[in-house]
Amino acid sequence: MPNRLATATSPYLLQHADNPVDWREWGDDAFAEARRRGVPVLLSVGYAACHWCHVMAHESFEDAAVAAAVNGRFVAVKVDREERPDVDAVYMAATTALTGQGGWPMTCFLTPDGEPFHCGTYYPREQFLTLLDAITEAWTRQRDAVVRQGTAIADAVARRSAPITPEALDPAALDRAARLVARDADQVRGGFGGAPKFPPSMTLEHLLRHHARTGDAESLRIVERTCEAMARGGIYDQLAGGFARYAVDADWVVPHFEKMLYDNAQLLRVHLHLHRATGSPLAERVARETAAFLLADLRTPEGGFASALDADTDGVEGLTYVWWPQQLREILGPDDGARAAHLLSVTPEGTFEHGASTLQLREDPDPDWWAAVRSRLAGARAARPQPARDDKVVTAWNGLAIAALAEAGAVLGEGAYVAAARECAELVLRLHVVDGRLRRASRGGVVGAAPGVAADHGDLAEGLLALHQATGEPRWLEAAGDLLDVALARFADDAGGFFDVADDAERLLSRPKDPTDGPEPAGQSSLAGALGTYAALTGSTRHREAAEAAVTAAGGLVRQAPRFAGWTLAAAEALAAGPLQVAVVGHDDAERAALERVARRATTPGLVIAVGEPDAPGAPLLAGRPLVDGRAAAYVCRGFVCDRPVTTPEDLAGALGA
Repeated sequence: MPNRLATATSPYLLQHADNPVDWREWGDDAFAEARRRGVPVLLSVGYAACHWCHVMAHESFEDAAVAAAVNGRFVAVKVDREERPDVDAVYMAATTALTGQGGWPMTCFLTPDGEPFHCGTYYPREQFLTLLDAITEAWTRQRDAVVRQGTAIADAVARRSAPITPEALDPAALDRAARLVARDADQVRGGFGGAPKFPPSMTLEHLLRHHARTGDAESLRIVERTCEAMARGGIYDQLAGGFARYAVDADWVVPHFEKMLYDNAQLLRVHLHLHRATGSPLAERVARETAAFLLADLRTPEGGFASALDADTDGVEGLTYVWWPQQLREILGPDDGARAAHLLSVTPEGTFEHGASTLQLREDPDPDWWAAVRSRLAGARAARPQPARDDKVVTAWNGLAIAALAEAGAVLGEGAYVAAARECAELVLRLHVVDGRLRRASRGGVVGAAPGVAADHGDLAEGLLALHQATGEPRWLEAAGDLLDVALARFADDAGGFFDVADDAERLLSRPKDPTDGPEPAGQSSLAGALGTYAALTGSTRHREAAEAAVTAAGGLVRQAPRFAGWTLAAAEALAAGPLQVAVVGHDDAERAALERVARRATTPGLVIAVGEPDAPGAPLLAGRPLVDGRAAAYVCRGFVCDRPVTTPEDLAGALGA
């Protein structure tokens, strides 16, 4: 019989709806039931594409003996960390404080007041049963001591959310941060550190902006080396485009196969910007293929973008994606099969498990031959069982996708990308804004109850501002301004930074506030970037000052660990270089299009673009910028103070180069 999760909107919770464990969703009812029964709460946190979450579910939560132990002695609560990042953040802080590490599935035991007294991650079945017995014994015989421990841990978690020391990020501080990041780079394999190796999306964007502002060659070399290593390795899907979550090795060969929207949106943008800076054909190809992956594999019927593709297929990690040499020969014939096996590093020994290989593309093949082979292999792979898709639409990650597609469409001249970004923005604003407040996620056109966090406001505003610049449509600028006003009113702290949750959000053990950029921008850094862009587009000093205060609030983090402040540094680089504005005015004709193409190829951080008719409503940059002798013209401005307008692409390129 289905349990209480059968009515959930989260795909992760629905994966557990048929467990014999009597799961409940997070909420007051669960803790009231724990108080009524006088038992602890078992909190299990994960997400739909998580491999080890699936393993623990199969081993333990689908097991009758485990379910009997849990149901009889605990109130069991399941949380989708992607739907409730606030709950995840609070209890992950407790888990790392107690164990020195974190991860998913996260397993915590709480008092009926929500205070954690024992935390961990994945437990094999027998170890988990032993743990349940030990927790029960302690709760029964030493409850007062257990409750005191929970209170002490809760207090420690609250203290950990104390603000970081502010520190101004002037050009000297930015130069120092870039040097520290470069010192940690893997000079041979690309990226940073050893295994496992994660795509450093925001750090790459930071280094590209630093190079654009200063000309620092080493920053660009790190980006080029890392992007090429990822693009040629097994972490990149050589047949369908898109990146896996991370590589388990230092050479980017074997991925953890889940494919996340937030990774691919950010990496699309990084490769687009690398192509824009260097003309790299490889970076352009990867940007286009990653955009194609988003549109083909993650787009939902409603026009949004799904959260992820699973790491597993039919319970087997990587089943859809790996190959044996014999399979290539069967599909392509003996000659092309052998040639493809050599090209793609599919060996008799294998690069993955059980003699299977991931696909790498370490050299550029003959393009016509490869296009035909790639198509045949992709067709054969499509006939295999496919990974499940987590089809919830998360506001923040859709904001990242809107930004990437809108900008890629504008730079590469792909109207379909911009159209997809527009449709996604329309969906999110129509469905996720309820009574003037942003919600976190929806599924199947039904919005969830979880409120939007700071990152939802910042990332969506970032996407809307990119869409405004790509289309000239004023509604996106207005909507971004509304989101930022809510953020300033509801999320700001007293030190220039931002909490992760609003001041009227559900009260947890502490009010989460983490400026660290992890796999996606932190709420604070996402808001800093969007505030800076909005200020450049509108001339608002209030938003400019708020952006500067937000990056200053994270200055202590930048000084200590700049690799974990990538988006803060990217925002700071834009503030240091800008505001630089380009207003392109003219009728919708070839003259205006030629000027627009030059403007969109500029790499200067802090640059914003407005394109349209003179004095077009809702575009402050276009106000008071007339045509020149009836011709389209471009105005290069700093703080809305403009140089003499130019009318040729060559003169605009010169002005931007200067």
